Amino acid sequence: METKETQRFEGERTLMRIHIGESDRCEGRPLYQVIIEMFRREGFSGATVLKGVGGYGSSSIYHTDKLLRLSQDLPIVIEVVEDAARIEAMLPKLDVMLGGGLVTLEKVRVIFYRSGK
Repeated sequence: METKETQRFEGERTLMRIHIGESDRCEGRPLYQVIIEMFRREGFSGATVLKGVGGYGSSSIYHTDKLLRLSQDLPIVIEVVEDAARIEAMLPKLDVMLGGGLVTLEKVRVIFYRSGK
């Protein structure tokens, strides 16, 4: 049985990926937490935070979980799938929050979206 939520979310959408570092902060808090809370307040259907085991960015400094260091600054990727207009509306807010990082957008086709309940 299709619900209003399922009907709303099928079809062409936009996938946004936000690549940041684990040590990135916004107002003293982990940046990924601030971003996720913002998406939730804005009523986005969901978001996922992925922690990488290694990677490097524009600095070419390789960060990995293999080295014994207190501050590893591992890569973090935040993924969210939403309507293109809603994603576009968030970009100015993200621009203010991100001191560094990478934001990518791509079109995706949502086959289905179901609650795990």
